[in-house]
Amino acid sequence: QVQLVESGGGLAQPGGSLRLSCAVSGDISIINFMGWYRQAPGRQRELGELVVIMSSDGGVSYGDSVKGRFTISKDNAKNTMFLQMNSLKLEDTAVYYCRAYAATQPPTNYWGQGTQVTVSS
Repeated sequence: QVQLVESGGGLAQPGGSLRLSCAVSGDISIINFMGWYRQAPGRQRELGELVVIMSSDGGVSYGDSVKGRFTISKDNAKNTMFLQMNSLKLEDTAVYYCRAYAATQPPTNYWGQGTQVTVSS
């Protein structure tokens, strides 16, 4: 089992920055990749937009809408993943979820509770 807890959401102005954190606990060794997804108002979490994923070997893939603005990183000593969001736009408003995928039997997705990011002037 893996537990994920996000923090760091809030209100920002267009062009501003926010930093999200995802604290990971439990059996971390089973995780194959982690990432951030976001859910715009009115959409289901499972149909949310990919923000970025990071594989266990460090490979990173960003969604087209955030390339060059968002950066994923992790602190292995603290078992925490971060999402630095710069040059925020109105359309970045969403609930942001941390996700971990484990190629166990059966394969399992773990989700955090989500954190609200609102970009507004």
